[in-house]
Amino acid sequence: MGVMHMSDLSFYRGKRVLVTGHTGFKGSWLCQILLNAGAKVTGYALMPPTTPSIFELCEMDKRLNSVIGDIADLEKLKEVFEETQPEIVLHLAAQPIVRESYKDPVGTYQTNVMGTVNICECVRLFPCVKSFLNVTTDKVYHNNEWEYGYRENDPLDGHDPYSNSKSCSELVTHSYINSFYQDMNLAVSTARAGNVIGGGDFAADRIIPDSVRAALKGEKIIVRNPFSTRPYQHVLEPLMVYLMIAQKQYEDKKYAGFYNVGPDDRDCVTTGTLADLFCDAWGGGMSWENQYDGGPHEANFLKLDCSRVKSIFGWKPRWTVRDAVKKTIEWTKVYQVQGNLTECMNRQIEEFIKGEM
Repeated sequence: MGVMHMSDLSFYRGKRVLVTGHTGFKGSWLCQILLNAGAKVTGYALMPPTTPSIFELCEMDKRLNSVIGDIADLEKLKEVFEETQPEIVLHLAAQPIVRESYKDPVGTYQTNVMGTVNICECVRLFPCVKSFLNVTTDKVYHNNEWEYGYRENDPLDGHDPYSNSKSCSELVTHSYINSFYQDMNLAVSTARAGNVIGGGDFAADRIIPDSVRAALKGEKIIVRNPFSTRPYQHVLEPLMVYLMIAQKQYEDKKYAGFYNVGPDDRDCVTTGTLADLFCDAWGGGMSWENQYDGGPHEANFLKLDCSRVKSIFGWKPRWTVRDAVKKTIEWTKVYQVQGNLTECMNRQIEEFIKGEM
């Protein structure tokens, strides 16, 4: 099963790949991996969701076919499929922030549900697509706050508008599979991933970006919810799994399915522990303080059972949460001195693929 560890991305050379949400944090890293592999990449997304953004810092629009458009705009999406004839579609476009979903539930559903309907519809209409992956979240499960991890066949029923809209996105995908895709030469999967960290995430309301902002200003980190446990993993971890699933199901439909992607239990840590790891790795006497603000409901404990992706693909996580924090800081320190960020990303991708630190 050596090949399963994604050291070999040669499959993607010359492949036409459409990535939705390519201007975001995960999307930018994904496009970088694909570009390095020699894929013909088209991205479809709104303008980058943050300023600064990794997408703009790395001038990614110069290196791929970047289309700025709303996933809720079906006609525009169809035009892009028509023009680019993608063989592989990786759907990452989403409104990803729980707190934001409380502020704008309608917009969140519009993007996360109708956006998925529109992508599914284009995949149905364009037979060029052979492999389609919808990326959702670990928060799609009905959360019982129990101690063991959720498995792929557990009930889907997210609590807040973000989590719930992603449960709906899964269900939309299931319906398209059952109603249309089974008779097509097409393989479809969904991947449910945990919390990702890595260089270039500038989102609001996320512990690592908050820590980075504080560190760059030389201030204390404010931690909102220090006792909640989350499955943190480096951004390259799930991205490599997405590429592996998309490739394997392209080659053989039997690999299509629903997959959890998350870290091992030892890397499910509390936000406070993550802040500790960050302060240690940053150095210079960085510290944090607890400022629980009684904000809107967020799950206290959520953990995935990832044994399925492990047994089917022989996959296992590469970097621990400590490694992931180290890599994030490495990138941030290059950013701090306005160094070459693309080079830094390429080095980290290379190290990840080779299984180095």
